Amino acid sequence: MSATTISSVSIETPHCEPGIGRVLRTPDAAGSIEGVVIRPFDVWPDDRGYFLEVARLQQGLAADFPPATTQVSAALSYPGTIKAFHYHRFQTDLWVPAQGMFQVALVDMRPHSPTYGVKNTMYVGSLKPWQILIPPGVGHGYKVVGEGAAMLVYVTNQLYNPEDEGRIPHNDSSIAYDWELQHK
Repeated sequence: MSATTISSVSIETPHCEPGIGRVLRTPDAAGSIEGVVIRPFDVWPDDRGYFLEVARLQQGLAADFPPATTQVSAALSYPGTIKAFHYHRFQTDLWVPAQGMFQVALVDMRPHSPTYGVKNTMYVGSLKPWQILIPPGVGHGYKVVGEGAAMLVYVTNQLYNPEDEGRIPHNDSSIAYDWELQHK
C-alpha cells in the first residue's frame, strides 16, 4: 500500500481481492461505495437521433458544484480502450456516458471510509443511461465495451488541476481489477 496526504486528505491504494468487485445493477444497489451517487437520466430519441441533458448547475447531482469553477469536458474513446485508474484529492466528478457502452470501475481509496477497499463495477451508457457522482478519493476508470466508440461527458466541481490528480496503472496488483471479458 502507498499513501498520499495533502492538506489532511489521505488517499491510500488498498489491497483488494482479484476481480471486478460488486457489479451494480441498480442505482441503489447494496454494496456500493460510500458517497458514490447514481441516478438514471432520460434520453429522448426520435427520428433525427436523441437528446440528453447532461446537467443543470445548482440542481440534481451537480447542485453543489460552484458555477465559477465547474468544468464540462468530454472524452471519445475507441472500442477496447481502458482509461484507468485515476483519483482526485479534492475534485468531485459527475460522469454522464452519452454514447456507447462503458465498463466503469471504482475503488474506494479513502482509508477512513467505511467502504475502503471496496470495488464496484457498472455497465453504463446507451443501454443503461446513468449519471455517476464520484467523490474525491474514489479511484475510477473505464473500458469501452461493444463494437463502437463511446463518449463520456463529465462535469467537475473544480477546474482541471494536475496537482489534484493521482494516477495508478490499470493493472495495478494492489487493486487487482480484472479487465478481461467476464462472460466468455
